[in-house]
Amino acid sequence: MTANATTEATASPARQFPLQDFFRNPDKGYFRLADDGQTLAFMQPVSVDGQPPRMNIFVQALDGLAPTGAARRLTAETARDIGGYFWKGSHTVLYSKDFGGDENFHVLAVDASSGEVRDLTPFENVRAGIIDDLEDDPEHVLLTHNQRQPEVFDVYRVNVHTGASELVASNPGNIVGWLTDHQGRVRVAIASDGLESVLLYRDDEAGEFKPLISTNYRTEVSPLFFSFDDKKLYALSNRGRDKSALVVIDPARPDEEELVYASEQVDISSASYSRLRKVLTEVSWETDKEQRHFFDAQARQRYEALSRHLPGYTVALQGASRDENTYIVAAYNDRTPGSRYLYDARADTLAKLADINPALPESQMSQTRPVSYTSRDGLTIHGYLTLPAGREPRNLACIVNPHGGPWVRDSWGYNPEVQFLANRGYCVLQMNYRGSTGYGRQFWEAGFGEWGLKMQDDITDGVHWLIEQGIADPRRVGIYGGSYGGYATLAGVAFTPDLYAAAVDYVGVSNLFTFMETIPPYWKPMLEKMRDMVGDPVRDKERLTATSPALHAEQITTPLFIAQGARDPRVNKAESDQMVEALRKRGVEVEYMVRDNEGHGFHNDENKFAFYAAMEAFLRHHLQP
Repeated sequence: MTANATTEATASPARQFPLQDFFRNPDKGYFRLADDGQTLAFMQPVSVDGQPPRMNIFVQALDGLAPTGAARRLTAETARDIGGYFWKGSHTVLYSKDFGGDENFHVLAVDASSGEVRDLTPFENVRAGIIDDLEDDPEHVLLTHNQRQPEVFDVYRVNVHTGASELVASNPGNIVGWLTDHQGRVRVAIASDGLESVLLYRDDEAGEFKPLISTNYRTEVSPLFFSFDDKKLYALSNRGRDKSALVVIDPARPDEEELVYASEQVDISSASYSRLRKVLTEVSWETDKEQRHFFDAQARQRYEALSRHLPGYTVALQGASRDENTYIVAAYNDRTPGSRYLYDARADTLAKLADINPALPESQMSQTRPVSYTSRDGLTIHGYLTLPAGREPRNLACIVNPHGGPWVRDSWGYNPEVQFLANRGYCVLQMNYRGSTGYGRQFWEAGFGEWGLKMQDDITDGVHWLIEQGIADPRRVGIYGGSYGGYATLAGVAFTPDLYAAAVDYVGVSNLFTFMETIPPYWKPMLEKMRDMVGDPVRDKERLTATSPALHAEQITTPLFIAQGARDPRVNKAESDQMVEALRKRGVEVEYMVRDNEGHGFHNDENKFAFYAAMEAFLRHHLQP
């Protein structure tokens, strides 16, 4: 096994910082710029009516790059932090919120002058989202929601001032995605039965959708946006290749693809364009770190100028005025969430808005280094190793941290959980086991049917690599993960019971049968795909039984801490309940934390603090870092 980890150690262990400093909401963050560039919005925690502080939206006028006058609070949410928001034009802000973590998000509009709030989707048990902000229409946005039928999402044109709603596209029952052109017209739909997909296309909204490209779910043809004459489609496609590439598809010749850009190493992940100048600007992909290729000299020069201003940091644009002169810029690295700035592209000047977490000195955090090792059957597994600053990297207590999903990937950058654990003296290993996305179709497909099997072997092999490198003390290895990472945690202690000295399962799957019986209704169109990728309860009964940790609780001897949100729509509370019950019947130590006002992961500060404090004490007791 090989790796490119280095083993520098500083003179003395880093100072431990308060737990809350790692996980509290920023004093000011999530900056957004109005279209005219004259008003700044941001979120900050505020207590309303004596309730615990929640992230709410504020606005402040700008004089050039300088905020001026007093900031005004626009929203007064008390139950949960606002989920996300953006400007609609220069006078309205749209935001989303759910209820106790149920993920039934509503879309609300707030007038930036009067503060009047209007719920644009005031329906019970309905999940809504925005598919097009209709930049050229000051009155309307396109929303999608499932009020008519829980399993399917229709498209509506909604007036942001009155809430009046008009049906634009009705879902016949099998549409899982919609795409608009640059005029805001719904012209592409993705139909799927889970296993087979059809890209549907129409020339205008008056026409009927007609099949354009048919694939199975293993073949990706994902339209991103239309060409600037609204006649062709930019898409990510792996038709005839292992790695997804950026291509152009002409509806007149849908089986031909014009290759725009591809990487031989990994999938292309995104593409960007200038709305103002109507040009393709860049593509990005991720090897160990994010990479970019620019098609546009102006975009490249802007990125190079920002990199000169902010050496040593990854820079990302997080918003722009409509004239594409003023930008919100994020600068971060693996040791800090960094700072946010306003940037004047014409003058090439930068003004700091805020440090996201000044309580944690970058110099005293730990470096996250890309590593790789070879699995027992010869696959290269890429990941990240964070060694605790100031400690010799020998015989350390270590935490193995498999990501959730599982069909996503871990990335390089600032991770508060990783930095917290490293600050407490643990080394942390994150790995992109087989089935992780971004590494091509073959690597993704290698995880099919391998929950608890080869996917778990990749995690186990990472533990053995840590031990062989001399980094990990084999008696002090713990495992912690959320969602699928929680499943991997439970599988680790059930199927390799001697490997781990402690385990923390955060909203994790324990029983593959009950998990697939309790998925949210809006996942049901993709249930056949889930059964093909994970396992069919009838056809694969023996394998799912063998790989469901709750059905093998008698093998678990490792001390276990489980945390669960009571309103989790993805991993039902029963997943954790049944595991806890089975272990407690046998007298196995299991600590169980449930929060009634949380869902798939804890979001309110007080619950986050309670979880991480309990996890810290649990790991310290069993691993002695």
